Amino acid sequence: MFTKTTLALLTSVSCLAAGYHPAVAQEFSSEPEPAVIYASPRPAPVRAAYAERSNLGGGFIEFLFSDGAPPPSSRYYRREPAYEPRPEYLPAAPQSMPEQEAAIEPARPEFDPRFEKQLVDYHGAEKAGTIVIDTPNKFLYLVQGDGKALRYGVGVGRPGFTWSGVKTITAKREWPAWTPPKEMLARRPDLPRHMEGGPANPLGARAMYLGSSLYRIHGSNEPWTIGTNVSSGCIRMRNQDVIDLYGRVGVGTKVVVI
Repeated sequence: MFTKTTLALLTSVSCLAAGYHPAVAQEFSSEPEPAVIYASPRPAPVRAAYAERSNLGGGFIEFLFSDGAPPPSSRYYRREPAYEPRPEYLPAAPQSMPEQEAAIEPARPEFDPRFEKQLVDYHGAEKAGTIVIDTPNKFLYLVQGDGKALRYGVGVGRPGFTWSGVKTITAKREWPAWTPPKEMLARRPDLPRHMEGGPANPLGARAMYLGSSLYRIHGSNEPWTIGTNVSSGCIRMRNQDVIDLYGRVGVGTKVVVI
């Protein structure tokens, strides 16, 4: 026993002197070494921010200081998915007032081309310069002479408000103001007591007053009502038509309503 131990020591010294690892020297020993159980190494933490690691020169040195994580250039490198911010869903832009009104109001009828101003034949007895209003057919004629007349489309009184007779234009106004008569206010107390002239005024761009009555030939900001029974007795025209007629007639013009 002493001889074997002495021989093992001498062999180890010889191996160290020769540069061999002590583990190699164990091969010369006939007695087995006691088994040693090593604890399992703790797994290296996973790091996502590889791009932030400083350049350590690569190789074994970088392996030691990187906790064994593979470099970004390794084929085992797994790129973390890029972060994409959650899209923000903004509320829909509010509709403008015209769009809201268009969505609520029913579509109005188009202006009927039958009521466009046009030169037509006239076979009546009235002389040139006379205005003739055909209430049932919703036409106004300005007699030209030589069997011709300018014809315009008009809106006339509602049932119960139609009338007939002969009147004279006693006054003319451009962009007239409007003061509803008391009879109208009794029927419609919601109406304004007075409204200055302008595009929103129901008398439109021009008005020609008929005698001492409350009736007028006037324009309208509701052209879709031309060709209908719509008014309280006044004769209603499109603004462009009443402007044209206004320039062709004067105070004292005879008006025949049939």
